[in-house]
Amino acid sequence: MSPDRTNIRRLFSRVTRREARFSPQPAANGLGRALLHPVRLVPLAFLVVIVLGAELLMLPIAHTSTQPEPFLPALFTSVSAVCVTGLATVDTATFWTPLGQGVILALIQVGGFGIMTLATLLALLVRKTIGVRGQLVAQSETHTLNFGDVRSVLFRVARIMALFEAAAAAVLTARFWIAYDDNPATALWHGIFHAVSAFNNAGFALYSDSLIGFAGDPWIIVPICAAIIVGGLGFPVLIVLLQGGIRMKEWTVHLRLTIYGSLVLLTAGAVFFAAFEWNRDQTLGPMPLGGKLLATLAGTVFPRTAGFNSIDYGAASPETVMVTNILMFIGGGSAGTAGGIKITTFLVLFFAIWNEVRGRDHVTIAHRSISSSSQRQALSVALLGVAAVITGTMLLLIVTDHPLDKVLFEAISAFATVGLSTGITPDLPPSAQWVLMVLMFAGRIGTITVASALALSARPRLYQLPEERPVIG
Repeated sequence: MSPDRTNIRRLFSRVTRREARFSPQPAANGLGRALLHPVRLVPLAFLVVIVLGAELLMLPIAHTSTQPEPFLPALFTSVSAVCVTGLATVDTATFWTPLGQGVILALIQVGGFGIMTLATLLALLVRKTIGVRGQLVAQSETHTLNFGDVRSVLFRVARIMALFEAAAAAVLTARFWIAYDDNPATALWHGIFHAVSAFNNAGFALYSDSLIGFAGDPWIIVPICAAIIVGGLGFPVLIVLLQGGIRMKEWTVHLRLTIYGSLVLLTAGAVFFAAFEWNRDQTLGPMPLGGKLLATLAGTVFPRTAGFNSIDYGAASPETVMVTNILMFIGGGSAGTAGGIKITTFLVLFFAIWNEVRGRDHVTIAHRSISSSSQRQALSVALLGVAAVITGTMLLLIVTDHPLDKVLFEAISAFATVGLSTGITPDLPPSAQWVLMVLMFAGRIGTITVASALALSARPRLYQLPEERPVIG
């Protein structure tokens, strides 16, 4: 063997040993082993909760149906509640008894809490695999939150959820009692239900027309919008904002993307919604100025995966429907109760295109370089989302007679776990309902598990293959 080849082998062996010594080993510690299994078991865990919820909803005391066991409505509602979507094939206000509504509320809370905590813990696990610098970034985002703090993560998520849900419920209960219901018990129930549904971005309402009847009431619309926005920001962002220990100029890239991206999307959505619906007779036209402004606020907040509606989207203009499709697909912040592909995914891809147009080799955001692995993960999540929506739309077109615009709206709403509908959901055949259930489950659980699996499976390559440039465009 030649001396050069021997030296190369020795060097390769030395590098391999050093890599094995210093590279992170997530499965070598207890938390790593505990969380690697949930990456695979998350779908199974949520399926178990969905089945249990459906069983409870099929109880005769949980519904008003003449069927002894309404299997499909119960299963669809359970999937929608656990995946915090809000799509419904039956009227939540009349089909389900107070017990059934209580089961739905519990499923929403379990689904929202589970999604929030699992997404946060998986995000910490993913960050742990990128070494000391990544750990420091994660700790700065969560204010010294680390792997030894798993119990703290759970308690903090629970406290934050309880705090904001209680605040929203107090305002809503007072308003329902004063203005709409003389019975304090009913007002309290409505206040709690809608507060929990709003914070978890679920979109279930105890009124047959959702929130259309309250479109001009700021004491109802504003607290619900605030709860939706807060719940959709994500736990890593909320903990930093609540503790207030990081100055704005020290914000991490994730914090900047989530906060600024949310503000831009909310502003742009409001402008477009008002432009297309302000004078439209079927929606905002007959409303007074205050009602129009509130409906505009709701029209840009509710599509951020909340599912409530203050107008009839079946009567909205095609332009509004298209803008709503975009807002629904993008969704809210990561590690929160919002769905969609997430703001960070969308903006990472946007800046990748922007830097490519400017001829830059590296993607930079806020004076920070974005790793190529993060770009690939964002591209994978976005393209898988597009594939899911296209596949679901095709299947819905095959099994229904509804036009493309309504079917596409329904498919995006299900995948992004929004819950908005143009009114066709109750009329869908069982085959179409199964398609929507798969989309809801894939959109809620799939984005978390796929993003985590992609990040955890990333391994550094110790060699580089010859480069070739195919023709693009």
